[in-house]
Amino acid sequence: MKDFHTDRTLYIQIFILVLFVGLLAKAAQLQLFDNSYKARANAIAVDKITQYPSRGLIYDRNMKLLVNNNPMYDLMVTYNQVDSEMDTTLFCDLLNIKKEKFNKSLNRNFKGDAKYTKHNPFVFLKKISTETYAKFQEHLYEFPGFIVQIRNVRGYPHVNAPHVLGYISEVNKSQIEKSKGVYELRDYIGASGLELSYEKELRGEKGQKYLLKDNLGRVVGAYKDGDLDTAAISGKDLITSIDLDLQTYAEQLMQNKRGSVVAIEPKTGEILTILSSPGYDPNLLVINRNRGAALQDLLGDTLNRPFFDRTVMAKYPPGSIFKTLVGLVGMQEGTWNANNSYPCDGAYHYNGISWGCRNHPRIRNVAMGLQYSCNSYFFQCFRSIIDKESFYKPDVGLDLFVDYLYKFGLGKKLDTDLPYELTGNIPTVSYYDFLYPKAKGGWKSPTIISLGIGQGEIEMTTLQIANLAAIIANKGYYYTPHLGKGFRYNEAEIDPKYNVKNEVGIDPIHFETIIDGMRRVVNAGTAKVAKIPGIDLCGKTGTSQNAGEDHSVFFGFAPADDPKIA
Repeated sequence: MKDFHTDRTLYIQIFILVLFVGLLAKAAQLQLFDNSYKARANAIAVDKITQYPSRGLIYDRNMKLLVNNNPMYDLMVTYNQVDSEMDTTLFCDLLNIKKEKFNKSLNRNFKGDAKYTKHNPFVFLKKISTETYAKFQEHLYEFPGFIVQIRNVRGYPHVNAPHVLGYISEVNKSQIEKSKGVYELRDYIGASGLELSYEKELRGEKGQKYLLKDNLGRVVGAYKDGDLDTAAISGKDLITSIDLDLQTYAEQLMQNKRGSVVAIEPKTGEILTILSSPGYDPNLLVINRNRGAALQDLLGDTLNRPFFDRTVMAKYPPGSIFKTLVGLVGMQEGTWNANNSYPCDGAYHYNGISWGCRNHPRIRNVAMGLQYSCNSYFFQCFRSIIDKESFYKPDVGLDLFVDYLYKFGLGKKLDTDLPYELTGNIPTVSYYDFLYPKAKGGWKSPTIISLGIGQGEIEMTTLQIANLAAIIANKGYYYTPHLGKGFRYNEAEIDPKYNVKNEVGIDPIHFETIIDGMRRVVNAGTAKVAKIPGIDLCGKTGTSQNAGEDHSVFFGFAPADDPKIA
């Protein structure tokens, strides 16, 4: 019996010892190895306040300010510090809110939502205007527990270039997850235009400020004397290639019209002007409490589609301006001579089918063909390219032709620094093989003859059309069109791809012929209305057939001998 009691006592002692060792190990884990409890204790004692940076400014090429920053205010509240006897009527009147809004914003789901705790500040009211804040801040001392956090939002001194500049918006859940810690709730991000393309450079870096609180949650000073605080770093200021005066002029010309304008400096690829019409006032999308309604109005305008950027998203048959490219390829490949003559009686005839043209003198060379925009002349030139190998092997000629088009930047993205750019469309051999199966007779050069005058399945963006003008102005090369010119104070560099010279594989001598023809177009051809006294302007008109009214297009460059604009 004694041995039984002895054993039982021993077992109890061992059990107690095991419990003690277990508790000791747990205490060691909590105090020495597991930081979660320490972090929780610090969270009660310390407030981490985000210091938001100023977003980089945006300028035109002459340092005229296009986008600036305006202060906006978020009202933060710490629930435990709010005075239950505060004058809520005055509070609501100052902020122009109702009592229901006050109660909803203050009484959050503290148990069910980890974002909200009673001892840490959370957003009570966002997007307070400068005017409202000016009235409220005089009474802020009357409302313990409330602090104001300054944010910077965009402002637009001018109403120009909304599609170019873009706008910012609050980050969504997907963007936060993909950013790997760069973005948090309530952060702003570039949503379109240059704001999106240069988000990394413009956004800056957030800072942090740590405030020490007592056991009642009241701020008593800087945590660790501010040693852990970090200052926000402002974003880099972007200098664009846009010329504001030229942009303004172009937008005035396009008032009440649908279409687009792109102007490029040929020697650099810098975009001087780029606009889509109809547009919108960028100030409508400034982040404030009215933005939601303005955004819905713009999105609901399905007739004008103000967010649709016609410079890089719309695709158009280029029409007769494409004849310049057909002439270049024909002369380069030797299937067509610069001095070839071709008769035209007002139509092009083949196998009982006629394609219309216009009345004009007999065409004696390529330059004259451009001057009078003769369809028959360039139908035949195009067929000479497609039938280079043989009338019965049009696939060889079309492959050759398409390769040149790709070198001109067609059928693909030019890879400019405007987002949402589309490729246009270049029909290929495989496309026509599918459309006209060999089992049913296949296709030949007359089948696709409309390509020779820029009709049919060929589609180009306005940016690609302007770049084609730049290529002709440069006599055979281009730099990728771009809007970023540099950064103020040389804080960063523009992507080096914009300094790469892209050769198109056509000898300069053939461009001389096309330039001569485009000069004639303006001086004594289809674009005489575009003639400017004292300026040697080269241009070409085009009409793009459409299901509704036909589109009209013009491209050109000047001066002819030393082009400054295309």
